[in-house]
Amino acid sequence: MLSLTTAAHLHAQTTAAGTAAPVLPLYAGAIPDSKPSQVQETSVTEGVGVRISNVIQPTLTVYTPARDRANGTSVIICPGGGYARLAIDHEGYDVAKRLADIGITAFVLKYRLPNEHSQPDKSIAPLLDAQQALRMVRQLAPKYNLNPERIGLMGFSAGGHLAATAGTHFARPVGDNPGPVSVRPAFLVLLYPVISFSDSIMQKGSRDNLIGATASPDQVRRYSNELQVTAQTPPTFLVHAEDDKTVPVQNSIVFYQALHRHHVPAEMHLYPKGGHGFGMNNATTKDQWMDRLQNWLDANGWLTK
Repeated sequence: MLSLTTAAHLHAQTTAAGTAAPVLPLYAGAIPDSKPSQVQETSVTEGVGVRISNVIQPTLTVYTPARDRANGTSVIICPGGGYARLAIDHEGYDVAKRLADIGITAFVLKYRLPNEHSQPDKSIAPLLDAQQALRMVRQLAPKYNLNPERIGLMGFSAGGHLAATAGTHFARPVGDNPGPVSVRPAFLVLLYPVISFSDSIMQKGSRDNLIGATASPDQVRRYSNELQVTAQTPPTFLVHAEDDKTVPVQNSIVFYQALHRHHVPAEMHLYPKGGHGFGMNNATTKDQWMDRLQNWLDANGWLTK
């Protein structure tokens, strides 16, 4: 196991064109829902890449497509890690490069993980960052030639819970004085997502890390996103393996059923095998879910220039 500094790792990120991927601070001034602490960000290299924990300074790393391919659509990517760490390579940077190949401008969100030592309310810190990322990409739209109505949110595992929360809680943004800028994503892409905090199908680590082991029934309901779906929830693309032992496949299924009940367009791909955390490549099948995603994005007009 090799440790390295986050800064060195971020500087090593390059776009498909070989240029450095810019790293943008998420907040220009004071970071909301933060307090002074001894918490320090750590970065460790493991089998499938870098794991980051104890995020204090949230950022967006930008991957731009070649100019002749750019189509004006953007996607903010939320890596997974059980709300304890971020699998920032294979559920972040690697995916961003692939999206850039099909003309999408991709932003990898290094969001704050719940931490009671550095946050007054740990349950809202990740959502604050996801909503701020949506505002920021809207503001950056002219600079990157983006369509502000074509900003999607993609999340893996607990990052899928964060994306699904942002996709169902946008009508009442969290934080003080959130302002008038919309924080509704145009679409959601959820990979083996944590959706529900209900006892029967929850991923206990994610639930405990975000809202605590003694959370009230109201908080459990609030963050069980299958219960928060409305007709305004964005169109959604879901991928899950049926043998997932970490996040039960029922999480994707109940979210799909809720979308269907509310007449929200959704597409779901369930693989018999693949387990959890496979990123872009489910080794048990020759099928590539990224190809299915490209078809879905194309069919909805999000790859049209």
